[in-house]
Amino acid sequence: MWGGRFRGTIDPTVAAFTTSLPFDRRLYRADILGSIAHATMLGRCGIIDAGEAEQLVRGLRELLHELDAGVVRIHGAEDIHSFVEAQLRTRLGDLTAGRLHTARSRNDQVATDLRMYLKGEIVTLVGRTVALQQVLLALAEAHPSVIIPGYTHMQRAQPVLLAHHLLAYLWMLQRDAERFREVFARTDVLPLGGAALAGTSYPIDRQLVASLLGFSRVAENSLDATADRDFAVEFIAAASLLMSHLSRLATEIVLWATSEFGFVELLDTISSGSSIMPQKKNPDAAELVRGKAARVLGDLTAILAMLRGLPLAYNSDLQEDKEAVFDAADTAQASLQVMGIVLHGIRFDTERIAAQLRGGLMGATELADYLARRGMPFREAHELVGRLVLYAQEQGRELWELSPEEYRRFSPLLEVDARDLTTPSGAVATKRSEGGTAPERVAEQMQAARGAVTRTLSWLAALPAVPAERDPVPVLGGTAGRPAPGGGTPA
Repeated sequence: MWGGRFRGTIDPTVAAFTTSLPFDRRLYRADILGSIAHATMLGRCGIIDAGEAEQLVRGLRELLHELDAGVVRIHGAEDIHSFVEAQLRTRLGDLTAGRLHTARSRNDQVATDLRMYLKGEIVTLVGRTVALQQVLLALAEAHPSVIIPGYTHMQRAQPVLLAHHLLAYLWMLQRDAERFREVFARTDVLPLGGAALAGTSYPIDRQLVASLLGFSRVAENSLDATADRDFAVEFIAAASLLMSHLSRLATEIVLWATSEFGFVELLDTISSGSSIMPQKKNPDAAELVRGKAARVLGDLTAILAMLRGLPLAYNSDLQEDKEAVFDAADTAQASLQVMGIVLHGIRFDTERIAAQLRGGLMGATELADYLARRGMPFREAHELVGRLVLYAQEQGRELWELSPEEYRRFSPLLEVDARDLTTPSGAVATKRSEGGTAPERVAEQMQAARGAVTRTLSWLAALPAVPAERDPVPVLGGTAGRPAPGGGTPA
């Protein structure tokens, strides 16, 4: 591609070290669609002959269909851009194929490819995130009255509804979906036309290319267009937060499946055995989701470290962005899918959960609040109930098992109705503050969660047209299709 300036051929070790084809080959569809739009624009603007533009578009379409069908194998080039160009030279001849690179550089080309690719990945991730939200919502709706111990510092703290606990993860995922939507908006910017770094002297129509490729706007600055990878950092950062949330959920599933907790039983279809211990049923899938979160956090560190200190505009260091992006996208998508399967494959042992509500004296806070509502300063009430807790522990009884007379030994303010507040159902029922775990509040929360899920699905359905996954012809004719949002049917 630059043979006129050089004598001899590149050292094979250097060539192997600098090639990006082993990983950027997955950008072939974005690269070819971008080239179709670019060739179309060159022809319409009169920059190249209209007949040659048509030949280029036809050749690119044929190549795309053959690559999709597996007829052509991607190999033997420095990167995906040079591979596509070499294929066109074979099909159309050097003269016509050579017209395609008019008014563009690989610098703005690769930035365009990555943005196009990421837009599709974001749509898929949002779809799979909302699908997992639907699984969590279904589990919450199926267990509206089950009470579990709530924990702080991994010590039993206060009882909460299981549905309330599950919905906490739904709201984490809602923020993840919203973050990806924000990243989509900042990724939806066309760099093509920035050329190498300074723009181009040809009378190009960047708005036409943006329209053909489904971008909402064009990059304002040619230097920034070729050198910017903020969108890639934001994508991996959003994926890192998503994976952190999935990791926390996975950790609780692992804990809940232990004999010590016994809250859930894992179906055989989502478990694995031991190579030495016949009795084992291990939560490998959940553990691996937790482990893979570390990989995505590493991807974020890698791309941030790579970008820091780079001068404008393009530097070959930027080639290292793709493996981090691809790994984060692949890992997050697979983890969302697997976590949905895991949640489908667990069964809550409500009898064991009910048994675990004993022993933690979790109604103590209700007694302190009860006394405070009757005029006792809360700190004094806290100390008094602490003594009552010690007494109950020494007696080997729960707070709700103490007699009214025993309560009155500690304070005449503790009337008969105070004891009822210390039961799990009594404690849960009192938490009526907005966002609390009282049944009526959780019912409201479920309704709000349904609305949040619906809004995300509506965003996916309303996305502007982007290049169709398999057939680029309708795209360039102005009636574009759109990739399926979730990569599958939401649960």
